[in-house]
Amino acid sequence: MSKKPTTADAHLILQLYDLRREAEMRKARNWWVTEFFPQSADEFLKIASAMGTQENDWLRQVGGYWSLAASFVLQGVLNEDLFLQPAFSGEMFLIFAKIHPFLKELREKIGDPEMFKNIEKAITHTKWGRDRLQFVLKRVETMRQKRAERKTS
Repeated sequence: MSKKPTTADAHLILQLYDLRREAEMRKARNWWVTEFFPQSADEFLKIASAMGTQENDWLRQVGGYWSLAASFVLQGVLNEDLFLQPAFSGEMFLIFAKIHPFLKELREKIGDPEMFKNIEKAITHTKWGRDRLQFVLKRVETMRQKRAERKTS
């Protein structure tokens, strides 16, 4: 992997960004960001096993997109520093933070130790990424608490 981002890296980032603008992908991303706050592995698996539902499609679409994008970094195709910029990958940190508390259980229950592995590796490969994940985990927990408060009031 190149230490310094290249013009080719910038073009690939722009292409990846453009894919995120597709209409159904926008709906899927919005669902992940604003509505999907799984509280457990079982809650995640309920959506993951509901094949043919819109939520299942969105779950797989966004998870697959970020896994694919992370694979470009892991395979040395895309500059890691450019990829990890919050303006580009902030959403990846958010979706990972939402499942992080029960990721081990999720992998065990689904029988796939590689589930979300590319995303996890891309995020935790650098100290900056690990620190950023801790920051986002706290934010997601605050978001979960606020959602729970709204539901009980």
